[in-house]
Amino acid sequence: MKRKQESAEVFQITGARQSLTDDVRGRQRRYVISMSVRTLAVILTAVLWNVERPVAIVTLALGLLLPYVAVVIANGGRENTSSLPSTFVPAPSRPAIEPAAGAVSTESDSSGADRERPWSPYEQS
Repeated sequence: MKRKQESAEVFQITGARQSLTDDVRGRQRRYVISMSVRTLAVILTAVLWNVERPVAIVTLALGLLLPYVAVVIANGGRENTSSLPSTFVPAPSRPAIEPAAGAVSTESDSSGADRERPWSPYEQS
């Protein structure tokens, strides 16, 4: 008898990234597959060298290039998550406090002329 959970299809409802363990496992799997193809290409090069030299040269080139490609793919990093919202949350902007209507002080400058400036709670009387 089959269990109900094994046949149920699972839907992904979040935009969260794949877990790090699953990501590493997937990269390891791709690397092993690439190296298996490379091993097969090197063996085919040895077998075909005296039989079909042009094909052997192609398999030799494949055997030489695959390690580089496999390492680049394995070290490519995690998948892009362009669908995720940004983790940067901008700080809310605070409006400037307007001076009170009747809170204008008068001060003399060096020329002796009076000028008005807004009141500040930080100034000393």
